[in-house]
Amino acid sequence: MLIETFRLHLRSWRESDREAFAAMNSDPDVMRDLGGPISREQSDAKFDRYVAAWEKNSVGRWAIESTGGDFLGYAGVLESDSSHPLGRHYEAGWRLVRSAWGKGYATEAAKAALADSFSRVGLTEVLAYTAPDNLRSQAVMARLALRRDSARDFDLIENGVRVWRGLVWVAQP
Repeated sequence: MLIETFRLHLRSWRESDREAFAAMNSDPDVMRDLGGPISREQSDAKFDRYVAAWEKNSVGRWAIESTGGDFLGYAGVLESDSSHPLGRHYEAGWRLVRSAWGKGYATEAAKAALADSFSRVGLTEVLAYTAPDNLRSQAVMARLALRRDSARDFDLIENGVRVWRGLVWVAQP
């Protein structure tokens, strides 16, 4: 599968993406909002989960590449599981290699991925969330014209301690 935008290709994952994906996930700047870099094993598990999501739901995170073929990151919609604090839902997300920041790629890719999830898949609502201090993602959400829904903000709790706060936005067709 392929979506072409003005400057990007959103496409299915290839085994050859695994190395670039792991490099992105090991970058402290890129992974700051998720608690820091993740190991190669964790990255490979995430990669496998993204590939499996497509097979299960016909929707997921798209690999993003420039029209010249450079790996830039990912964007797309994933189904959460029922253990999430918000229960089962679809969540939009994006992550780009550091060199791709500040060029509008996240907005361009997320807009295309959301449009696909509404038109081809038939979703009627997709949530997006980020930490209170992740102003870059909040700016993308604003450019996508997502609606802020503070009533759905949530905390991730581990061993009785809040480890992450999620601010929620809503996308609808």
